Amino acid sequence: EVQLVESGGGLVQPGGSMRLSCATSGFSFEYHTIAWFRQAPGKEREMVSCKSPSDGTYYENSVKGRFTISTDSAKNMVYLQMNSLKPEDTAVYYCAVSTYAITVITDDMYDYWGQGTQVTVSS
Repeated sequence: EVQLVESGGGLVQPGGSMRLSCATSGFSFEYHTIAWFRQAPGKEREMVSCKSPSDGTYYENSVKGRFTISTDSAKNMVYLQMNSLKPEDTAVYYCAVSTYAITVITDDMYDYWGQGTQVTVSS
């Protein structure tokens, strides 16, 4: 069974940095696309980044150049490094896994989800 547990969220000032972690089990990065989604209050959940075995990494335009998704297969970990944070980045961030091995950007294509971790960007 696939399990995902996010951590690393909290309060950070605008312009600051934060790294989110997702401890995973039950699947291989070699065969499944992984992603980070976020959901802000009053808004729909959106994908911010994904990493697929066939296509590599993909970033939503608003985070391109600021966020980096990475994996550590030895530790079964997924990370989201977030730099130059803005108040509009405030959201609950979720790690997700898809049965697909290609770039997919909609949440209905992801099958497994963590519980989420809150990120608040405020001064």
